[in-house]
Amino acid sequence: MTERVQVGGLQVAKNLFDFVNNEAIPGTGIDADKFWAEFDKVIHELAPRNKELLAKRDAIQEKMDSWYRDHKGQPLDMNEYKSFLTDIGYLVQEPGEFKISTSNVDPEIATMAGPQLVVPIMNARFALNAANARWGSLYDALYGTDAISEEGGAQKGPGYNPVRGARVIEFARNLLDNSAPLASGSHKDAARYLVEGGKLVVKLQNGETTGLKDEAGFVGYTGAADAPAGILLAKNGMHFEIQIDAGHPIGKDDGANVKDVLMESALTTIMDCEDSVAAVDADDKALAYRNWLGLMQGNLEESFEKGGQMMTRKMHADRSYTAPDGGEVVLKGRSLMFVRNVGHLMTNPAILLNDGSEIPEGLMDGVMTSLIAIHDLKGNSKVQNSTTGSVYIVKPKMHGPEEVAFTNEFFNRVEDLLGLPRFTLKVGIMDEERRTTVNLKACIHAAKDRAVFINTGFLDRTGDEIHTSMEFGPFIRKGAMKQAAWIQAYENWNVDIGLETGFRGVAQIGKGMWAMPDLMAGMLEQKIGHPKAGANTAWVPSPTAATLHATHYHQVNVAEIQQQLESRARASLDDILTVPVMADPSALTATDIQEELDNNAQGILGYVVRWIDQGVGCSKVPDINDIGLMEDRATLRISSQLLANWLRHGICTEAQVRETMERMAAVVDKQNAGDAAYRNMAPNFDDSVAFQAALDLVLKGCEQPNGYTEPLLHAYRQKAKAKYGQ
Repeated sequence: MTERVQVGGLQVAKNLFDFVNNEAIPGTGIDADKFWAEFDKVIHELAPRNKELLAKRDAIQEKMDSWYRDHKGQPLDMNEYKSFLTDIGYLVQEPGEFKISTSNVDPEIATMAGPQLVVPIMNARFALNAANARWGSLYDALYGTDAISEEGGAQKGPGYNPVRGARVIEFARNLLDNSAPLASGSHKDAARYLVEGGKLVVKLQNGETTGLKDEAGFVGYTGAADAPAGILLAKNGMHFEIQIDAGHPIGKDDGANVKDVLMESALTTIMDCEDSVAAVDADDKALAYRNWLGLMQGNLEESFEKGGQMMTRKMHADRSYTAPDGGEVVLKGRSLMFVRNVGHLMTNPAILLNDGSEIPEGLMDGVMTSLIAIHDLKGNSKVQNSTTGSVYIVKPKMHGPEEVAFTNEFFNRVEDLLGLPRFTLKVGIMDEERRTTVNLKACIHAAKDRAVFINTGFLDRTGDEIHTSMEFGPFIRKGAMKQAAWIQAYENWNVDIGLETGFRGVAQIGKGMWAMPDLMAGMLEQKIGHPKAGANTAWVPSPTAATLHATHYHQVNVAEIQQQLESRARASLDDILTVPVMADPSALTATDIQEELDNNAQGILGYVVRWIDQGVGCSKVPDINDIGLMEDRATLRISSQLLANWLRHGICTEAQVRETMERMAAVVDKQNAGDAAYRNMAPNFDDSVAFQAALDLVLKGCEQPNGYTEPLLHAYRQKAKAKYGQ
């Protein structure tokens, strides 16, 4: 039984209560008794409203299910459909012209364009790596990944391969030639870099002297002017540093003694309390909040063993350079941090309300993470997150403007509770639910004074697409979904509405995750499409990926792209509302069906078994072809909903689903054979909590609220904790 402390009408788990009183509050200037009294009041006043909004979701879904059943197999009459959606309150009237008025926004969000990391906050090492991923070695990112081909003798191998090293250096020199071109010659021919008269001077191997074609690209240097250790340059607002060291193993053999190119990489990071973590009780929440506190106080550390040696991660200090005029240039050493709270749906047993019910987890997150962020606002940290006095909270899985307005009101109440100026708390609106997409302008208007972020997320958005229209018919295969009419319209619509409502130069327009962390060559080829689409940030799965994706922002001036896109016609709402059901389900062969079942079942099991048995909310999960995919609950939602949809419409049977899941469980067990903490699912399926959870996600998928996986995952994770004594 959880030990609890009665505080007014709240029953707070003692470990969480002690954390707040003894760790989070000291240094904030907030009185603990007053905090709990006000917290009690806010939660008990807003929890019923939260419940009403969830009930409205269910009521709307019931009406949509009924309409779809009546129209199943018929062509979609778009005018009739939109009229129906308007009548039931799914589509609302769009507000008139307006621009967001968000103020005090840090430049990493408002005026810079670059990669964004998302990382589970419960893993301190990952969180620190992400915070420190503001800067990354281009040489390391290239050498250690498939961004450099292994053909022609350039294998990675156990030791240093000079052939591979030469290709890394060639890539880096090409980047320098493109991002900081010389007035004459190439960086490949550089013999020496120095600073004279406040300008960068480059001596070439042929004895000639040159400088930058655009002298404004030179920002600063470290070391002596006539023998600098680092040359700081900038392109499209992104910094990069030529690092020089004649004594370094790489630098000593380089014509200009260049040892590396250090790239400004992850401008922002989302420290995630939601989809990438498994937080189901007070112990989990206290860990998440404690790590956020360490980040806000700048003292989070994590020690671990690597290569037989103990290492300690800490937050990086800022970087200092000598400016061309002799002054000082100081650049952030860390990524600017958002915190992602959970949405409106889930409750958590960490705190019980006066009627014995669990607290809405999103309300608890909002208060706790904002309280902790006061340490940054008050300068209690040796390293600063926001330089403008703002707290950045990403709020996921909101359905429509009424729910965004509720979040805005809640943030008002949190600011009052904590004594913060109005609009200190900024909100990121994730455009990952269909009702938010089609009403995006109204959603932004509901938070127009604190909106700093919108983005698209293919996986969650597709999961909601399937669940919303579950009864209309069988959906097309998952692999075909990205070619469906609604997807491109949705991606463009998000950018169009963001620009229309004044996001350029004020807030982020983001794009989704590259989910294959081992396939960096493919990412370099494809992910440049995100800045070209007008997104000033896009998600990456690792610090290495952030460094490589940063090269795209050298090639694309997103501010110019956004300016051009402001005049294009808005994407089609009719396309967005086109439901991607199969035109002819009978065209599916038995092989097609089994392939889809195998692929999705394997992915579901591979993710769920770690979530349930080990509490791992985000991990690199090998797919059916043993390609590692970075997965979180969004991946799970689309896979489970697709199978639930096919089961619902008779494309497959429950017996087929069970047989496939059991067969794929053995595959997943084999893929995890090297993990000492792993519990096999096969052949004792009835005894495996994880297997039962995975099976239920499909068999009970139609009845899950909006197709979310959290209710089942949380219940089964709590069951596993009790069973295994975790």
